[in-house]
Amino acid sequence: EKKLLNKNLELFANKTIYCGCLVQKRNIDLKSCDYKIQSNPKRAARLEWEHVVPAEAFGQSFSEWRVGAPQCHGKKGRKCAKTNLEFSKMEGDVYNLFPEIGELNGLRSNFSMSQLNESDYDFGGCKAKIHDRKFEPMDFAKGIVARTYLHMETTHPGHGIISDKNRKLFEAWDKLYPLTELECQRWKKLEKITATKHALISRCPN
Repeated sequence: EKKLLNKNLELFANKTIYCGCLVQKRNIDLKSCDYKIQSNPKRAARLEWEHVVPAEAFGQSFSEWRVGAPQCHGKKGRKCAKTNLEFSKMEGDVYNLFPEIGELNGLRSNFSMSQLNESDYDFGGCKAKIHDRKFEPMDFAKGIVARTYLHMETTHPGHGIISDKNRKLFEAWDKLYPLTELECQRWKKLEKITATKHALISRCPN
């Protein structure tokens, strides 16, 4: 999936999802979004593919992740969960992958989305916030994030992807930051390449 997406960065306007930094080939132009490096310049300059819905958010619903399985020889967690076809399908869902600054991807970790008043970090011109194991992207990313969660919840039901509390948040973000032409272009192109559909594709004009 990541190789495929690397070849189609124009579907993301050649920008990272949370900060809007320009991406050229595999490198991120940190000056383009005035991103302030925290502690890892090498990882900050590296393009990584962020799971907007973290694998752990749905991984916990698989027994292979929680307790392991015979084929995993005493191991559990993500690697063991990958032996489950459904988990692999969810983890590889192309509509959940977006380009991001490696360092920020690491700091976001598996934190859930939220509206935050404060942040434990100063990312300079990138106004993403992290506090108390919660993450708030910049405004322009909120609609995309909401629609990604709604897609994952609809396409892969029964894995607790959206909590009742967050459903209201994502519905609000979805309304406040409506679907864009670029998102529709991305969904249509990815559907052609992967033969999988975005759950909200019917919202796009034909």
